[in-house]
Amino acid sequence: MSSSDALDANTQIEDRHVEGCLDAEDRPLIALLGGTRPHCVVTRPPSWARRIYGVWLRHVRVYSKNLISNALPPFLEPLIFLVGIGLGLGQFIGTMNGAPYIEYLATGLMVTAAMFTAAFECSFGTYIRLEFDKVYDGMLGAPMSVHDLLIGEMLWAGTKGFVFTFSVMVITTLFGIVPLRSVFFAPLLGFITGTMFAALGFLMTSIVDNINQFNFFFSGFISPMFFFAGVFFPVENLPAFVRPITEILPLTHPVRLMRGLFAGQLGRQHLFSLGYVIALTVAVGAWGISRLKRKLID
Repeated sequence: MSSSDALDANTQIEDRHVEGCLDAEDRPLIALLGGTRPHCVVTRPPSWARRIYGVWLRHVRVYSKNLISNALPPFLEPLIFLVGIGLGLGQFIGTMNGAPYIEYLATGLMVTAAMFTAAFECSFGTYIRLEFDKVYDGMLGAPMSVHDLLIGEMLWAGTKGFVFTFSVMVITTLFGIVPLRSVFFAPLLGFITGTMFAALGFLMTSIVDNINQFNFFFSGFISPMFFFAGVFFPVENLPAFVRPITEILPLTHPVRLMRGLFAGQLGRQHLFSLGYVIALTVAVGAWGISRLKRKLID
């Protein structure tokens, strides 16, 4: 190809990515392609949204292959707590914050369902895909960045939070445990909660040296938070020196928001909780992704 032809071709393709060009000696092939002069093969990488969607869709397909075994345990766990504690202990407690205890408990368990499934997905699940299955090596061979991959994974964890919150809400509503309110906003809060705990899971995955160290995350952080974030009793009933700690716990704020949604009483405190969840998700997510990026590249 002459320099003038090359200049003309570059002018036409502008800033698109050029895979290769046919020179003047390949006129039969040029004619077959419908041209009369040197022809450049041009490709465009998929858009940012399409790359993230591809990661999300990959997780959906893998998860749905064993849907029953994957989905049943996280779905049954909050229901077991609801029956075992709500029906048993609820007979002695009666009401909590003006609501029947089983209703009070159910609104909290909707959020914990999102927390557990997202935390497991982006800790154990991410670590296995990274270190054992080497799934990310193949995915990064496609035209996508580490940020695309991990953001898509966070959205997948948020989707699981949405689905499990919605499922628990439907069951408790069908049995008349909670009133049919905030049908749209409750699962959306489950999505936000799942995304937040996905970010925390990423951060832990970037820190641990082996898979057994996740026990510190779940036994030392997730499980205590499950009992002290207002799921089973109001945090206001805790000793005064403990309450500031509960306000730092990530789970406290989604639980407060869910209770406010179903009670139909949202105020300044709930706005603060929403801001806390969003800020923590963005800050910890960015930190965890930047640390995981070094692991993936190395």
